[in-house]
Amino acid sequence: MTRARRHLRYAAALAALAALVRPAPAATQTSGAHGDSAAAAVASATPPGDSATAAYPIDPLAMPVPFGPGERLTYKVKAGPLNVGDAHMTIAGIDSVRGIPAYHVRLGLKGSVLFGVAKVDDDYQSWIDTRRFVSLRYIRDIHEMSYESYREYEFYPEDMYWERMDRDEWGELASEEPLDDIAFVYFVRTLPLEVGDEYTLPRYFKEDGNPVTIRVLRRETIEVPAGTFETIVVQPIIRTSGLFSEGGEAELYFTDDEHRYLVYLRSNMKIVGSLKLELETLTPGRPIHGGAGPATEPGADGVGEAKRGGTGPSGAAGAGGAGGGEPVSPPPR
Repeated sequence: MTRARRHLRYAAALAALAALVRPAPAATQTSGAHGDSAAAAVASATPPGDSATAAYPIDPLAMPVPFGPGERLTYKVKAGPLNVGDAHMTIAGIDSVRGIPAYHVRLGLKGSVLFGVAKVDDDYQSWIDTRRFVSLRYIRDIHEMSYESYREYEFYPEDMYWERMDRDEWGELASEEPLDDIAFVYFVRTLPLEVGDEYTLPRYFKEDGNPVTIRVLRRETIEVPAGTFETIVVQPIIRTSGLFSEGGEAELYFTDDEHRYLVYLRSNMKIVGSLKLELETLTPGRPIHGGAGPATEPGADGVGEAKRGGTGPSGAAGAGGAGGGEPVSPPPR
């Protein structure tokens, strides 16, 4: 393989990684109205510019989760043996969305090959209700070589519809407990992951992405730039194209402890081959819930009713707030 072709494959690898959080096209409607060495990975402070440096008060109504504001994970992105970029996952703070407290979560990805000619600079943001763990807002801002795209969604679980704020477009939510692409990764961290478990979760906000399947494969010790970790390995399968599609055989390695940090991700892509994220630094966050304990049991308020070792429905009335779940038209602005 020539050097030029190899560089083109690595450029494609960056774009493929970004597809991890890129929604698949869907039919829409328009509306005239709108462990050991792991300790060395812990950083001393959150980088400047994040709102998570401020302490947040305990919220007794917040759902117990193994993370909180201030958490920041940084990664090296590899295509084959080469470092081709950097990524981070950050809980920037607690914001108010229509009066509802929400985790403000960000995923950033930057990289380049071909001496800086082929660049990727993507930013994804999700706002997740701290009490029900449902998506309330989702933004993706993509800059990949010659491709640029901006999408901004508002989710209204009570009324069972989503709306795109950057254009005059809306559609029905597929679940009373909707989750976007970023929120799903954090949701997996709340599950009591045991080897052999399988979850079938119809909670993706668009119907064509459902159901999302989560398989818990094995325990494994893994070494990354941040240190050596005992992990539990999970395979997510989403009915969309990208890293988590069924043919990609993606695997996510979460720490096998109460925190469930994502320390390693790998996937096989047809064009670029092996694609990996390796944890480089870790800054813990400060949970805001008053309860103790790590992951929450499926079926708890806001989590849904996926069953361990099998499948189950999601969106119990009361958790998502919509009761019967009948969609309605967006209110006029």
